[in-house]
Amino acid sequence: MTVIGNSSAPTSPDEPTMRAALLRGCRAPSVHNSQPWRWFFDGARLHLFSDPERQLPVADPQGRQLVISCGAVLDHVRTVFAALGWHTDVVRLPDPAHPDLLATIEFRPWDDPSTSTTEHAAAVERRYTDRLPMRPPEGWDAMTPVVLGEMAAAHGVDFDMLPDNARDRLANASEQSAALHRYDMEYQTELRWWTGHDRPADGIPPAALPTDTELTRVGVARSFPPVRHPTHRPDAVDQSALIVLSTAADSPQQWLRTGEALSAILLECTVAGWATCPLTHITETSAGRSLLQGFTTNRGNPQVLLRVGTAPDTDRPPATPRHPLTEVFTERPPER
Repeated sequence: MTVIGNSSAPTSPDEPTMRAALLRGCRAPSVHNSQPWRWFFDGARLHLFSDPERQLPVADPQGRQLVISCGAVLDHVRTVFAALGWHTDVVRLPDPAHPDLLATIEFRPWDDPSTSTTEHAAAVERRYTDRLPMRPPEGWDAMTPVVLGEMAAAHGVDFDMLPDNARDRLANASEQSAALHRYDMEYQTELRWWTGHDRPADGIPPAALPTDTELTRVGVARSFPPVRHPTHRPDAVDQSALIVLSTAADSPQQWLRTGEALSAILLECTVAGWATCPLTHITETSAGRSLLQGFTTNRGNPQVLLRVGTAPDTDRPPATPRHPLTEVFTERPPER
């Protein structure tokens, strides 16, 4: 915690608040639960770095999904800080000489966070990725896409809700993506490294993955290594709403803002009681991005596909693991 001059008013969170906010905020989603981020507090400012050692070099050679993941954790962390009484001012990609430095945060006390902010912060620990078939989102009305679209626009991101006739074409694209990678040993090795294991700190555990039968009934989904567990929602066929987030340009700045917009929408959907599943397997290929682009209003660069629906409250997978805070956060020792 720092103070200005003789003032007793703090200008940054104290250590317990800092650690609590980061611990909760790092519940953010990331590609394959890779958690490709690192945080550093210099005594006054908090810095977000990408972690290139946690990049997926085969599926994500450009780092698009890595940076989107970091954008999601940036928004999650800022939301928690806001609920704890701290306004955050962000400079994104502040140093071109250090492209892994994605954001620098400065703090200002905020005595009266909005009800929406506190609701979103509370939703951080309830949000999860649901890869199973969903019912249509209950309570979705004509204003919902407007509200979610405004949240995306606040980050410079375009929001498009896809028509019903897009589902079959995207399901076919998912099948083609799976076929393209089925005999790609580098891709499969990378995928199996991150998924289907009960590691204590990262990756997607088997309980969070769909069986082949469930995958067929979802349609628009990434294919994962086979898992064996009881089938869930045996009579359900996916009827989730499909959303695309896209940007005018296609650069790390836009990828970061996409992740922030995705986070805000995921938390809003969680508050509303909806289940969500972000998807990036279609945007991993130029053909998939071209397909999605045809459904967007502004013909921008598709970054993320999102499923939103209603899932049974009693049928959700266990929480996926996260790294201990000591592995993703360091701080400068106090000066003596």
